Amino acid sequence: MKNDKVKEYHGRLAKKRVSLCIKRAFDIVVSLIMIVLLSWLFIILAVMIKIDSKGPVFFRQTRVTAGNKDFRIFKFRTMVDNADKMGALVTSGNDMRITKVGSKIRKCRLDEIPQLINVLKGEMTFVGTRPEVRKYVDAYNDEMMATLLMPSGVTSLASINYKDEDAIIDKCVSEGMAVDEAYMQKVLPEKMKYNLEYIESFSFFKDIKLMVRTVASVLK
Repeated sequence: MKNDKVKEYHGRLAKKRVSLCIKRAFDIVVSLIMIVLLSWLFIILAVMIKIDSKGPVFFRQTRVTAGNKDFRIFKFRTMVDNADKMGALVTSGNDMRITKVGSKIRKCRLDEIPQLINVLKGEMTFVGTRPEVRKYVDAYNDEMMATLLMPSGVTSLASINYKDEDAIIDKCVSEGMAVDEAYMQKVLPEKMKYNLEYIESFSFFKDIKLMVRTVASVLK
């Protein structure tokens, strides 16, 4: 994993060990508190999902995090059961696999709340590159691999700026591209520019600012 490009980013992060330790301590304390405080919301959303469609409450999928390691992500299920076996690994705005309740949950990003469990376990962090499936990670170039120096994030500058990526994918599909092709060629490379910028300029205080921006973006 540590090619010459990755080593450059690793050297920068090595100088920020204190900030990285603070980041992990923050993840543990805040994720634990939020899991307790939001337990009522977990129950309400779980009931809504079960009433709306057949299948489990949680969507579990293998993603890739720090060290190029696989982990199982927690998300509230917003699509029909086994949707990942019925089509592309990313969704478009008009994806017929999305359920009625799932559509509403996705708009407010409430489907991401169970990732607090992944954060508590250390598989994810609050701010960092969004975790991709192995298929997309295997297509990373040398520099993109640097995003795997830190745990995957619940939010990031890329996810804020590309919160409407479904519209971009829909446009590409209307022009004849496949969903996966549109994501890998048009969306992922642009998001990676923001992700690499984050790794290069990481600081704990910038994380806090990004978390505030995320909340503001969701509430718009």
